[in-house]
Amino acid sequence: MKLHNRISTISLPQLRCAVVAADEGSFRRAAEVLLVRQSTLSRGIRQLEHLIGISIFDRSSGGVTATTSGRGFLRHARSILEQIDSLITTADRTSRGEAGQLSIGFRASLSAGNLRATLLDFRQRIPSVELGLIEMSQTRLLMTALRTGMIDIAIITGEALQSNGVTLPLWSERILLALAESHSLAAQETIYWTDLRGETLLLSQLEQGRELEDILISKLVSSEGRPRIERHDVSGDTIKSLVSLGFGIGLVTESDMGTNFSRLIYRELRDGTGPSRIGYSAHWRAENDNPALASFLALLRERYPSAAS
Repeated sequence: MKLHNRISTISLPQLRCAVVAADEGSFRRAAEVLLVRQSTLSRGIRQLEHLIGISIFDRSSGGVTATTSGRGFLRHARSILEQIDSLITTADRTSRGEAGQLSIGFRASLSAGNLRATLLDFRQRIPSVELGLIEMSQTRLLMTALRTGMIDIAIITGEALQSNGVTLPLWSERILLALAESHSLAAQETIYWTDLRGETLLLSQLEQGRELEDILISKLVSSEGRPRIERHDVSGDTIKSLVSLGFGIGLVTESDMGTNFSRLIYRELRDGTGPSRIGYSAHWRAENDNPALASFLALLRERYPSAAS
């Protein structure tokens, strides 16, 4: 029989029998460990020795010891079995959402708040899942990244629906006004949307600027009562830096407060009913069967039960 044909007929049970026999120093004890008949184990090892063309063990009435050639073979056999056991364990954990990969697209600050806490919780509970984070505009997250499978789940503001998608409402955050310490509105403890008339509002075109602008328009229906808007192709942190320098005012959410800037303060924005809030939601494709996604969704439903119910 050709070598490759002989190798292809070697079975994992034969390798395991040989390794356990070497560990136990006895075919009888190895058979007890593996819960097989001693004759079955002995026959399997003899077949293995025939297939590889060497004697793995020296046999005596006192037990078995590995031959010189056998020790080298057993070292490789043990490595193979360890790799197979690792593959099986990993596959099992992946099927249960305890390993694998999860790609998350988001439109929220990670400096503080619920998204930061959720990701930290997930990493601590299931550290074997490799997280990939993608930050981009809300439109690109839903229309491109989610549809093409670039991400498994998107966490964004609002409750926008997309075809073949599932939406889960999550948490909400207060909308805050970012001001330079020297700004006239900084002296007010309570600020209303109508107080923004005549101000210069700086918005980012890269982050949540569009969503916050939509809320502004819903609060101040008349264009005459709105602040003058300046849109910049910069990050939210750059907007806050410009605000601290007195270039205008900014709109942020509570999670943005984790990044501190000198000479910058925050005030709660209110309307006639109380503080203004913006909601967050999770979006994923219904046909996505990634077990890691199922584990992440279970965590979201656990952390935000009132929103998920």
